[in-house]
Amino acid sequence: MKCDFHVHTCYSYDSTSSPKQVVDIALKKGIDCLAITDHNKVEGAAEVIRYAQDKSILIIPGIEIKSREGDILGLGIEQVIPDGLSAEETIEKIKERGGLAIIAHPFGWPYAFKGDLKDFIGKMDGIEVFNAAVFPRANEKASEIVKKYNLAFTAGSDAHFPNSIGNAYLEIPGEKLSVKEVLKAVKDKKGKIGGKEVCFFEKIIDHIKRNISKLKTLC
Repeated sequence: MKCDFHVHTCYSYDSTSSPKQVVDIALKKGIDCLAITDHNKVEGAAEVIRYAQDKSILIIPGIEIKSREGDILGLGIEQVIPDGLSAEETIEKIKERGGLAIIAHPFGWPYAFKGDLKDFIGKMDGIEVFNAAVFPRANEKASEIVKKYNLAFTAGSDAHFPNSIGNAYLEIPGEKLSVKEVLKAVKDKKGKIGGKEVCFFEKIIDHIKRNISKLKTLC
C-alpha cells in the first residue's frame, strides 16, 4: 500500500484542497492510503473519511500540532490537541489518545524542529524522513538520524494544494490493511520510501501560495 502520511485539506489555514479533491486526486495517482493532518483541526479528516467510505482508499485521521519545539504529527487520532505545549507534553497527549507521535520535517526550513531529537528517543514514535515540500538536504539529515538511532519513519507530501498529493509516500507491504495495521507497520519500521523530489522553484512557489492562502476563509 502506498501511504501518504502528511496531507492537508482546506480546513488548514494555509491549504486550498477540498476533502473531495484530496481523495479523487490520490486515487488518480495510485495512492492507497492518506493521513489527513490538518493544522490543529480534525473536521477535515472526518469529512474525508465520510467521502471516501465507499472508495478504495484508506483514510487515517490525524492532526499536525505546533509544539513549542516544532511540528508534530499525531497519526490515528480524532481529537484536537492544543498548540503551544512542549514537545514532550504534545507527544504524551498523542499517545494518551492511542496515536503515533511523528516529528514532522525536523530539518525543513523554515519549520525545523528546535529541540534536540536525541532527547526524544524513546518518547516519539518516529520521524518524517521524506517530506516532498522541503529541500533534499533536510530529508537527508532526517534519514541520517533515523539510521543512526534505528528509529521508525514516515514519508508524506505535506500537500497543501491538490497537485502535490502523493508526491511522497511510504509503501507498506500488504493490501487493504486497516488503520491499526498500517500504524503497526510504521512502528515495526516496515515500508519503503517512494515519490519524487519537487524542484527548487516549485518549493518556493508552494511557500508563497501557502502564505497567500492564510488570508482565505475555511472551506
